[in-house]
Amino acid sequence: MRVDGVTVYYGSLCALADVTLELPGGFTAALIGPNGAGKSTLLHVLAGIVTPTSGVVSRPSSVAYMPHHRGVSTWMPLTVSEVVNMGCYRRRGLLGRLGATDRRAAREAADRMEIDDLMGRQFGELSTGQRQRVLMAQVLVQDAGMLLLDEPITGLDIVSQARILEVVDEERERGVLVVMSTHHLDEANHCDHVLLLAGRLLAQGPPREILKAELLRSSYAGRTMEMHEWAEECATAHTLRDSETGRPVHLTHDHHAHPDPESAGVHS
Repeated sequence: MRVDGVTVYYGSLCALADVTLELPGGFTAALIGPNGAGKSTLLHVLAGIVTPTSGVVSRPSSVAYMPHHRGVSTWMPLTVSEVVNMGCYRRRGLLGRLGATDRRAAREAADRMEIDDLMGRQFGELSTGQRQRVLMAQVLVQDAGMLLLDEPITGLDIVSQARILEVVDEERERGVLVVMSTHHLDEANHCDHVLLLAGRLLAQGPPREILKAELLRSSYAGRTMEMHEWAEECATAHTLRDSETGRPVHLTHDHHAHPDPESAGVHS
């Protein structure tokens, strides 16, 4: 997958500016940054949902996109089986009939996401974690060369988080490119590559190079409130560490990182 000079405007608002990147198959990449950084916009461009104002996108012939669970409607009276099977219709078209191969693929996806016992239930009755695993099964049924996941584990129970990340690893081993947006730095650390966004691509590289307190601080200079809010979200899942000392640090509202007193051997 390659993105070359992609810029996206929504009216007069520039959501993404001059983004260029290239990612291979059999690879996992995390998009990180505060709200409004352009993570979802970039996923929509990669999925073909949004046409860039300028620039070129080259993608695999088959792409599967999973939206954030907050944006998924639950009012329609659909069973879990019907939701999973929608992945087959995306490949066959709405008028195409499901064949034996499709039904087998749906069963295998349900088994991988551990939702076999939910197939007859109404989708809207499920917990958030269960619904997300159903949507992940729908993505797997499509057998795509690139998976685009919008905050796939945010707000989920531990069991659902673990299963989704395990399946992401399995897809990577199969040669699939997986790109996911996240506010959780531990999830980003799980990936091969991290892309740091703030309306443009600020930095990219292996987690050990990008997930550094000093880089994140310098990247968001002048955006103190947004950085503070993002740091609060990140703190629930991951502690930043100083690249030299290895000690945990905390990003505070005064835009400075402070060593964790306990990790430094200082106790009150």
